[in-house]
Amino acid sequence: MDRTVPAGAARLLDFIRDTEVGTEARSGYDIIFGHNQDKLPKPVTSMTVDEVLGQQQSWSSRFGSSATGGYQFMRATLSQLKSELKLRGAQVMEPNLQDRLGYHLLKRRGYEKFVSGQMDRTEFAKRLAQEWASFPVLIATRGQHRQISRGQSFYAGDGLNKALVKPEAIEGILAEVLDLAAADAVAPIARPEPEDVIVVEVPSSRPAEKETPAMTDKPLTPIEQMNKPVKGAQAGVVSGGIGAALILLVQSAGWLPAAWESGAPATALGLVVGGACTLIGNFLGAYLARDKRFQSERSV
Repeated sequence: MDRTVPAGAARLLDFIRDTEVGTEARSGYDIIFGHNQDKLPKPVTSMTVDEVLGQQQSWSSRFGSSATGGYQFMRATLSQLKSELKLRGAQVMEPNLQDRLGYHLLKRRGYEKFVSGQMDRTEFAKRLAQEWASFPVLIATRGQHRQISRGQSFYAGDGLNKALVKPEAIEGILAEVLDLAAADAVAPIARPEPEDVIVVEVPSSRPAEKETPAMTDKPLTPIEQMNKPVKGAQAGVVSGGIGAALILLVQSAGWLPAAWESGAPATALGLVVGGACTLIGNFLGAYLARDKRFQSERSV
């Protein structure tokens, strides 16, 4: 069965082939009226649409009807399908094409209205009987040639056609069709499963970062708070002592000119050296008293 045909229609088409040609097998697609397919130059499923239409012109006189294939397409019906579906005529009458043509006939007879609840079973069965002569009507009605009763072919009285299946079988298959159509309507749409994502780590071109201790906002203890200014004072005292020692060393070694050993020059020299040592002491004190808690976590 062609995959484009929904499940309910596919079940009904299988039933139609079994009723019309006596089998649901692939061989049924090659059967012509009266089972005269062995008299053809090649199987129907190897012919194109145009080839079948051309040969059907003589089949009515030779075999009594032009009915062809699994769904027993009459020549007039096949010609209409070619026009409606805009077939090129070069398509081969293989089983899938015949299935699609059969499904189109079902839709022409009201299949979509039937499965949607817009047409009742009796009316749809009558329309099927108008398309396929082997199907019976479900209630008494006016047929093609005369008044007919339940279980008769719509074409009863033409001396050629008769119903080949009981009306109860039609009622049963149409119930199956409705069940399959309803299941199709509520079936979840299949969605593709998400594919596994493979993550590939690409080596970085940046140099590795040097790990440093993480910074902390832990408050200083009282002892740490006292030690900070003490360290700064110690640095100042040390630097001042170094400055005084330098002045004494220079004086004792006689490296200073006589004019610089007393008075204003000596005072100026002391201020300069003392100021320089004080600055050095301040920087050193600030460094020793720095708060190490807020240094960056990493350094490149």
